Amino acid sequence: MRVVAFGGGHGLSVSLRALRQVSDLDITAVVTVGDDGGSSGRLRADRGVLPPGDLRQALAALAGSDPLSFQTAELFQYRFDGVDPLAGHAVGNLVLCGLMEMYGDAVAALDHAGAMLRAAGRVLPMSRVPVEIEADVRDATGEVGTVRGQHEVAITPGHVEVVRILPESPPACTEAVRAVAAADWLIFGPGSWYTSVIPHLLVPELAAAILASPARRLVTLNLAAEKETASLPVPDHLHALTRYLPGLTADVVLADGKAVGDPEPVHRAAESLGARLVLAPVAVDSGCPRHDPSALAVALSPVLGTAR
Repeated sequence: MRVVAFGGGHGLSVSLRALRQVSDLDITAVVTVGDDGGSSGRLRADRGVLPPGDLRQALAALAGSDPLSFQTAELFQYRFDGVDPLAGHAVGNLVLCGLMEMYGDAVAALDHAGAMLRAAGRVLPMSRVPVEIEADVRDATGEVGTVRGQHEVAITPGHVEVVRILPESPPACTEAVRAVAAADWLIFGPGSWYTSVIPHLLVPELAAAILASPARRLVTLNLAAEKETASLPVPDHLHALTRYLPGLTADVVLADGKAVGDPEPVHRAAESLGARLVLAPVAVDSGCPRHDPSALAVALSPVLGTAR
């Protein structure tokens, strides 16, 4: 069964860790390329490459379970400390930067890195060119201003009125479009809604492929609001998807019952997408608002129609 998961950062990482625990899946991760903070932002600005951080995290999540692959994934995730020019860089970010320069192509670089990690799936960028995320944000006084940059949008304390990417029509990664066309399931979320999930819907060729795909669609909701969506009720997370991609439908919305509170508004929002709402305990036992990959895998298996 071919599954394509969209997102970036920790949200996509936990989704991939869950999916790899479900049997008989051919997994492709399609990753946002808007990160402009930290190590990724520095490499993007200094070397002109795709921001590698979210790509690295996806690769590490899919790394093989044998000792060598596990150790290589640990190395990829290792981050230099100190105050010198290497400080703050993850080793995997530097490796991906080197591979992208060596091959002159991000997909070839990612496939090479995937082979190094014996990845249980393929990692692709949503576009071969980096994008900038920009949002119109209403502050506490009611004034609307423009916030530019993935990091700044992610930490904005205001209400996001609209989000967009620059350039407005970046070329979609051809391999990602093909994966969407061949998929049995498309999975959106969890993750930062405006800066990790929705950007995929703003790439015209990718959006068209999503609408045209015969695949079933699953939306996994977050466990808690983030700064960028602090003023966005849970049901409106689903409405936002169709706002940015009119005509988008879904088959299943997966959420944690404790996280959604009253399920009826979420149920109605799911129905507006054509989806059924599935409630399952998918959070870590500590009470922290983080998905547990194993619990998420248990919830995903019957939804995807596979045995775990």
